[in-house]
Amino acid sequence: MYSKISINGIIETVTGLHIGTGGEFSAIGAADSPVIRDAFTGNPMIPGSSFKGKLRTLLARDMAASYNEIAKSYDDDRPEILSLFGGVKAPGKLIFSDMFMNNSEELASLGINTPTEIKFENNINRLSAVANPRQIERAIRGCKFDLMIVYEVRSEEEICNDFEIITRGLKLMEYDYLGGNGSRGYGRVKFLNLSAESVIGNENGELDGILEKCNAMLKDVCNEI
Repeated sequence: MYSKISINGIIETVTGLHIGTGGEFSAIGAADSPVIRDAFTGNPMIPGSSFKGKLRTLLARDMAASYNEIAKSYDDDRPEILSLFGGVKAPGKLIFSDMFMNNSEELASLGINTPTEIKFENNINRLSAVANPRQIERAIRGCKFDLMIVYEVRSEEEICNDFEIITRGLKLMEYDYLGGNGSRGYGRVKFLNLSAESVIGNENGELDGILEKCNAMLKDVCNEI
């Protein structure tokens, strides 16, 4: 039976989030490091590739026997990670969508008309004590983004084990950070209203019991913080 399961929910910023644009030219007076934005709304967004890469990295670290044994290449990841995220030789079971802001009107009702802020940072030369200031743009705390991950069912027997890995990664992310400058307090996030539903296949309810277990795991992530 060919099936796909959609994992949906909300990712909310707990602290300012910076995911950059790749270092394009900044005009005089503009932020040195702007955030990536949705071209249609102008609001900050979270690329699916950024989320996927962070989730994969966290799981690779978590599954390694020691820090020195973390896989240096994606293709050297453990089979469980390769199965979910893919490699050069084979695609993974997971598809990550870009995430767009969904609460602009909510913020506007609170008098917040722009979802970004400029954070001033200084790098201090330890020998000369000269400061090198820079301006970093961040999505403010309280921004909410629609999360959608599609899981391809290849074996019913693998679903629960795969969801244990996925939910473990989501929990790890809540205690780590997304984007840049995490050691400076940026990028803490939390997950809300996570749920899984069959979107292709399962016409006769063969996956209902498995989906119930998966949703219990996702609910546990939402209760983590």
